[in-house]
Amino acid sequence: MSQTMRIVIFSTFTAAAGFGLFAQTTPPQPEVAGDWQGTLKAGGAEFRLILHVAKSSSGALTATLDSIDQGAKGIPAGTVTVEGSNLRFAIESIQGTYEGKLNSDATSIDGTWTQGQPFPLVLTRMAAKAAGAVAPSDIDGAWMGTLDVGTKLRIVFHFVNTSAGLTATLDSPDQGAKGLPVPTVTRDGSSIKLGMPNLGATFDGKIAADRSTIEGTFTQGGNSLPLVLKPSTGEVTKVEHHRPQNPVRPYPYRDEDVIYKNQTAGIDLGATLTVPQGRGPFPAVVLITGSGQQDRDESLLGHKPFLVLADYLTRQGIVVLRVDDRGAGKSGGNFAASTTRDFATDVEAGISFLKTRTEVNPLKIGLIGHSEGGLIAPMVAARNPSVAFIVMMAGPGVPGDQILPAQIAAIMEANGASHEEAMKHAQNEREVLTLAEHGASAEELEKKLFEIDSKVPQAQRMAQIKALDSPWFKFFISHDPAGDLRKVKCPVLAINGEKDRQVPPDLNLPAIRKALTAGGNQHFEVEELPGLNHLFQTAKTGSPSEYADIDETISPAALKLISSWILKQ
Repeated sequence: MSQTMRIVIFSTFTAAAGFGLFAQTTPPQPEVAGDWQGTLKAGGAEFRLILHVAKSSSGALTATLDSIDQGAKGIPAGTVTVEGSNLRFAIESIQGTYEGKLNSDATSIDGTWTQGQPFPLVLTRMAAKAAGAVAPSDIDGAWMGTLDVGTKLRIVFHFVNTSAGLTATLDSPDQGAKGLPVPTVTRDGSSIKLGMPNLGATFDGKIAADRSTIEGTFTQGGNSLPLVLKPSTGEVTKVEHHRPQNPVRPYPYRDEDVIYKNQTAGIDLGATLTVPQGRGPFPAVVLITGSGQQDRDESLLGHKPFLVLADYLTRQGIVVLRVDDRGAGKSGGNFAASTTRDFATDVEAGISFLKTRTEVNPLKIGLIGHSEGGLIAPMVAARNPSVAFIVMMAGPGVPGDQILPAQIAAIMEANGASHEEAMKHAQNEREVLTLAEHGASAEELEKKLFEIDSKVPQAQRMAQIKALDSPWFKFFISHDPAGDLRKVKCPVLAINGEKDRQVPPDLNLPAIRKALTAGGNQHFEVEELPGLNHLFQTAKTGSPSEYADIDETISPAALKLISSWILKQ
């Protein structure tokens, strides 16, 4: 078994794992700490939910969500706020938000859950200890084992018995991943089977008679490894990876936290502006994050790519604006209800803000977009002649309905699956996407998903169908970036890593070159950078499973190429 096997969750373009629990509250506030339950009705299916809200000694709120019917437990909420009687939280990992109003005695919350589309959801306070009233099973608690994948990778399963049956979550401490859902938990006597379709993984184990071990096999990406789990006590700490490129204060430039308004959307956006030493005015760039809700540093798996990129460019004499996505950090707005076109207006607001700054040369404002950001940059440049140049870092050149099957195949093969198995999964994805694009009903989509894998619970299939129907996803799979690229007249630098498995270069770079040529653009460069992955790290296989283990955040060669190209413009 090679060391390509890792546990990782990634979004359409950019990997995302390790969600923080941030809380900002405005005192005084109603008492919301405790357990809340409700039932979400969506697409003919019902999902029982339990929200756990905790308050720290400082009064800050954190929360996790259990989805009983999907076997998901401990899903972290990213931002919990209470203003007056209004409560709001967001769960970035599934692009969902909840907004509700507490009643006068704080026993119920009447609100709306939004995930692609809004659904009414009333939460009622549970009696003390009601969430844990079911007697624990004989394996309740944490069980830890170690996978030998060329390097040691610790795995922790947390089992909890509930009124709906045995549930589980998964931690991968050495990758900084915690509370990953295990949708399928099946136990028959001493035999236990865990299904994690979001990871493409399963565990089949046998519980020892004395409950000292659960011995079995962990399978992912067509590869199997022995895994012995033993009861674990205490917190399993994450291994802190060294990120040598993260800049350390004091910086040789000025940085300033700013807030400006997107007038089109009526929301405030929080950002950091970095300004070189000297008189200026300087060229400037807006950094545009990849898919999934990101902070201004595009933080993931311990890396801060946009912090590293901004630091490098500012040292080279370029003003940089890096921005929190909608609903993240200091930015307002509803991320889950937004599409790529909405995010483009956020970028245009950033351009307008830079034009107000005396440190910036208003004729030399450009855009750097990573992944989905590389889709947004030409979208903005095509309709905004004030954009001086754009850099597409792993930006798509073809519609999402072509990228996703290619992505699935590339990642599976990088993780050790056979070419035939990877192609089979890619074809399944094409068929589902084709049905979705042609307006298939929920029943037709469920039938197809059942044909692909009959073992997936119906509730999970319905959740997949809802995701397919979300505004963002429908736009992504149907939008052809070539239309925007043909209209872009400013200079363009399009780069991909040779080992990019999420936006494969052999599919996307030729399409970008073709569209720019067809539009008559005379000032573009298209380059494939040897040995680099989707994050522009120097990689072995390019699998997203490697991202956390690589100390390098962005290859110095990529940084130098981007800055030198910008300074030529």
